[in-house]
Amino acid sequence: MHPSLRDRILRKLETLSDERGYQVLDYVDFLESRYAEKSATANSPISLLTRFAEGVEDRLRTGGVAASTVAESMGLLNKAVGVLGGVAAAGMSVASDVASVGMAVAGEVGATAQRIVTPTGATPAPASGPSEAPPAGGTAPGGAA
Repeated sequence: MHPSLRDRILRKLETLSDERGYQVLDYVDFLESRYAEKSATANSPISLLTRFAEGVEDRLRTGGVAASTVAESMGLLNKAVGVLGGVAAAGMSVASDVASVGMAVAGEVGATAQRIVTPTGATPAPASGPSEAPPAGGTAPGGAA
């Protein structure tokens, strides 16, 4: 939809009561079901919380609750959705920070372990098994000295 058309529709909607607004919403849902060129979820990502809030709103409306009561309830629910969305974003940020720190520490630990296992200038020992040479000051395998 063209932005100027969207703005014009919004200006017209602002003059209507909640009851008429819900009638417009019903009509828009009808038009979308019959003539939409693309699905509503393809237009913009709708969060799970927003879909939940819209489901609650639809249930209230079909239950015969007054439009003003539905509007007040949705105002409170939308505030709660906003708070939960902020909490989810903060949690994602913390998780991302923890993951990046964890990756950095793992990289440092791996580099340190590599330096300990193979000192500078040394050739790493083969991983195929114990060496045949006896340890310094010890005995050969099998008990021979």
